[in-house]
Amino acid sequence: MTSTKLTYVFDAYCGWCYGFAPALHELAQDDSIDIEVISGGLFSGDHAGPIGALPHIPGANARIAALTGVRFGEAYETVLSDGTLHMDSDDAGAGLVALKEASGGKDLDMAAAMQQAFYIDGLSLSDTGTYRTIATREGLDPDLVEKLYTDPGTREKALSEQERVADLGIHSYPTLLVHTAAGPVRIGSPVYSAQQLRKALKDLHEAQTS
Repeated sequence: MTSTKLTYVFDAYCGWCYGFAPALHELAQDDSIDIEVISGGLFSGDHAGPIGALPHIPGANARIAALTGVRFGEAYETVLSDGTLHMDSDDAGAGLVALKEASGGKDLDMAAAMQQAFYIDGLSLSDTGTYRTIATREGLDPDLVEKLYTDPGTREKALSEQERVADLGIHSYPTLLVHTAAGPVRIGSPVYSAQQLRKALKDLHEAQTS
């Protein structure tokens, strides 16, 4: 069976990525679909800061929930109201790299576990303890995940992912790319269903083989 290779560019602190997750996970149930996940830098460097500095988030979350059906947990809502949690996409990117390596490349599952930790449980993705919690939930070795997360080499790999995202010319999340002979092609939108994503893939294949 020929595999369709996709690259999913997400940010763990991106609400639209959280909304897009169910459709993407349903799409990934197809054995012919191979999805890698890499992190962007929505709140990197000078853009990192307290969640309360972004007053548009509650309204955006309401729209995301209405359009995609995802829910935001009470613990997250408490954190949102408090406003002091520091969002740093560099830390979250390092966390994803650590989890991907510890899990043997279960990219989508690890991305979802991070979204669960933040959008349901209100946990900081800069906190080592959060990754130990995720590791336990996912059946991984918490000590290994912590070691990977705190390894400077892991942060270098995360920054390399951000550089790759920039080289691809991607500045918004979520972005789903299909790898074709002609290069990567973007498909879908944050509100696409799995069925719509499958149709987009089918249409792209037909256009390239006609």
